[in-house]
Amino acid sequence: MTSPTLAAARYLIPDTLVMFRRCARRTVRSTDTLVISLTMPILVMLLFTYVFGGAIEVGGPYLNYVVPGIMLLCTGFGASITATSVCTDMTKGSVDRFRTLPMYRQALAAGHVTEGVTRTMAAIAIAVTVAVALGYRPTSGPLAWLAATALICLFVIAITAIAVALGMAASNPEAAGGLTYAITFIPYVSSAFVPTSTMPTWLRGIADHQPATPVVDTIRSLLDNTATSRTLPAIAWCTLLAAIGFTCAAISFRRLSHH
Repeated sequence: MTSPTLAAARYLIPDTLVMFRRCARRTVRSTDTLVISLTMPILVMLLFTYVFGGAIEVGGPYLNYVVPGIMLLCTGFGASITATSVCTDMTKGSVDRFRTLPMYRQALAAGHVTEGVTRTMAAIAIAVTVAVALGYRPTSGPLAWLAATALICLFVIAITAIAVALGMAASNPEAAGGLTYAITFIPYVSSAFVPTSTMPTWLRGIADHQPATPVVDTIRSLLDNTATSRTLPAIAWCTLLAAIGFTCAAISFRRLSHH
């Protein structure tokens, strides 16, 4: 005999797709937020490339160095939108309405994660396209691009899951956006924009042992066709963050949905 949990799980994928379309429509309708999330990483890339890049020695074109960092920056901006959207649902009565419907309860959180990952990957694709137009010329082949895309996608999934958990924990949408500032700030204290070897010893220790540095180093080495020893730490960090994010989101959603 099928348990109630397994019976409900059959509706996870179709219900998640419904929630994904709902979240996507909300994002498209919020034109100003969407434009800011898509253009801010590009503006930061232009700032670092043409204002700061000439004074930063990285052993090659600075644009090639900074593009992987911009990918992580897109993730941070996307996380802020996701956290705010989730908190809006949590505080504006949407959960109470969905609770009365015959749907898989976790589909709401899964829909937010799916929409956030899709939106962020689109922002990364746009940023990379602009970088190519500016002269970005990675030397890797299709397989390396595929591996780099898989890694950045794993990182985006992990950070989006964290953003969903933060959105559920926040008391209001403004607080949810504030809680994700740390995510946006993390790439700056890493090898995303400058080599960690140029940092003070105490700061370099922090930069070398946080998630962004192994991820950005691995992506950079894949796209530049160079060797790296940071691949396993990068995957481990992404997996750990994803596990924490999904677990915290599930616990928070279960607690809130029973209130």
